[in-house]
Amino acid sequence: MVIKKIFSKLSKNMDNDYEEYGQQPGDDYVHIDTESTDKGVSKAVVRTFVIRDFSDIKEILDSLRAQNTICFVNIQPLKDKDLVELKRAINKIKKTVDAVDGDIAGVDDYLIVTPGGVEIHRSKKTSEMTEEDIDF
Repeated sequence: MVIKKIFSKLSKNMDNDYEEYGQQPGDDYVHIDTESTDKGVSKAVVRTFVIRDFSDIKEILDSLRAQNTICFVNIQPLKDKDLVELKRAINKIKKTVDAVDGDIAGVDDYLIVTPGGVEIHRSKKTSEMTEEDIDF
């Protein structure tokens, strides 16, 4: 649901950009051959995870250490089950993120976790939030 909201906002912003420059979507485009059999090697992967138990973080940590996965992590199931385990899991993820020089951010009941070389943009308003503003 959060991802749908993000893409919806991006789509609206793109429409506004077209109007601002007097263009219509599709005026200029590049044809991309999707029929190609040569897939090549992907440089980054966006992957979703769900944490239901502390042991579920192992796969997330392994993906971060591989340095090619951006993780969207649903923490709601563990949040409903056990807050102490959730805090323990998040602390473990934070330590690994620090070790790989990545970034982590919370959005509603999701964590966005990135490997080194990928930074999560934070607006001034977001960076001014304190721990008291975050519900756990």
